[in-house]
Amino acid sequence: MNTVWLKIAGVAVALVVVLIVGSKFMGGDANESPEPTEGDKPKTVYDTFERDDKEFGVDPERTEAAQPPAPTPAPQPAPAPTQPTFEKLSMEDEVQAQKLHSFALQQRKQSRLPGMSPKIMVDNCREIIRRWPKSEYAFQAKRMMADLPERHKKTYNITDAETDVSGFYQ
Repeated sequence: MNTVWLKIAGVAVALVVVLIVGSKFMGGDANESPEPTEGDKPKTVYDTFERDDKEFGVDPERTEAAQPPAPTPAPQPAPAPTQPTFEKLSMEDEVQAQKLHSFALQQRKQSRLPGMSPKIMVDNCREIIRRWPKSEYAFQAKRMMADLPERHKKTYNITDAETDVSGFYQ
């Protein structure tokens, strides 16, 4: 019998064992991970939905349009207002805008699920912007459209004008 091949196989097995043991002691355990903190925990889809409600929801208690701060008596140019200003809507328009906004927000949540698209949300946001361009609902609709991933912006031809909220800070 030829023992050369047995010696070669034995050396190969010994080399593999040395490599495995050496990597175990030198590099540490690859499977070990530090204890997860609150910020590291993976978010669920429900956490994302809550964030959307807080970020893109319209405050129903706010009925007055936000006013910019009073001008300063100094001759220096007044700083840009930090709060957006909105046009007050009639009661009928308010109800219709609130309905469309609520539906758009629900569609935004659904579009985050696999296999769903944000087309209905984009259509509702465009309708809100078209009908009530200076309202708080248009402001939130523009923010929702701006928050979409770039691939959806290209798919639905969302322009920079549809996502620009600078007109509300006048």
